[in-house]
Amino acid sequence: MRFRRAFIAAALLCGGAEAAAATATNIIDTNTAERFARLALDCVQREYPNKIAHVLAGDGDVAPPRRLTPAFYGCYDWHSSVHGHWLLARLARLYPQAAFAVDARNALAQNLTAANIAAETAYLSGPGRVSFERPYGLAWLLQLAAELDAWDEPGAQQWREAIAPLEALAAARISAWLPKLTYPIRVGEHSQTAFAFGLIWDWARQTGSKEMLALLRERSLSYYRGDRDCPLDWEPSGQDFLSPCLAEADLLRRMLDPDQFAGWLNEFLPGIPRNGDIWLDPAIVTDRGDPKLAHLDGLNLSRAWMLEGIAAGLPESDPRRPALMDSAARHTRAGLAGVGDEHYEGGHWLGSFATYLLTRRGLPGD
Repeated sequence: MRFRRAFIAAALLCGGAEAAAATATNIIDTNTAERFARLALDCVQREYPNKIAHVLAGDGDVAPPRRLTPAFYGCYDWHSSVHGHWLLARLARLYPQAAFAVDARNALAQNLTAANIAAETAYLSGPGRVSFERPYGLAWLLQLAAELDAWDEPGAQQWREAIAPLEALAAARISAWLPKLTYPIRVGEHSQTAFAFGLIWDWARQTGSKEMLALLRERSLSYYRGDRDCPLDWEPSGQDFLSPCLAEADLLRRMLDPDQFAGWLNEFLPGIPRNGDIWLDPAIVTDRGDPKLAHLDGLNLSRAWMLEGIAAGLPESDPRRPALMDSAARHTRAGLAGVGDEHYEGGHWLGSFATYLLTRRGLPGD
């Protein structure tokens, strides 16, 4: 509870009638960055409770999480641990003089060692694990690599070098999978393709992977370019943390120029108001102590950054921008209300989503 009031106060900076202008200034102050960082610091080396997706090939595979995946064993599950490390890297890079930055760097140094990453790479390479954390966790792993790649500090470059073998394996897994993936995955949870492709696209741009950019562009346009009338009124499902419709639009705005994107969006989401009317209300969360129902707090946060991304992809004069930005501001307020340390079910991961949103990751100019 002690974090939640501050998060709500930060969210209020993004609300009101001037939502479009206010949301454009989303960047967290040092105190809020500290609170987000503490959520990750409280879990990246906390082994239990732990939910593992683990294929056993024999008795020798029975081991505690810290032995199976010694870098990413905390934060309840592997992917949350990965984006918890991303949170620490991003905030320590953006706020290098903050008090929490020392603790963040120490945690990264302790976990992202060459030996730990070698064990992680061996684990992912084990029998029966070709689809492990594909695509969500692998996409966040690439985001972590991208953040370290952008961080011009000697320690960060050591962690960047250490994580390179696992990064290469993740990229190879995605590259081998996409040509065989006949259909996109249009769900509101981890297996969704559009959201993961957006994270991977931004990694490929940061690291200069022309091959991945070309593959993602070809597959994404093949999957999504012809889509029309996305059934947004079917969303959300009861435990979504991603929007299938908005994630698809947020992906394609990365690949199309503003005029092309505006034309495509006309057909894909024709109901976006052009007169500034209220549109797309936030999801209602009834029990933040339930790990699946708490997903809806994440949905509100991810919707907020996707709405901002969609608006950023349109021409500046597009009349849909005010409605998109107003909805983003309302989703921001609703999502931040659920980010805190009262319930570990949400506390172990929602800080990463809040950080992604409020530090404007993935938006032009990031």
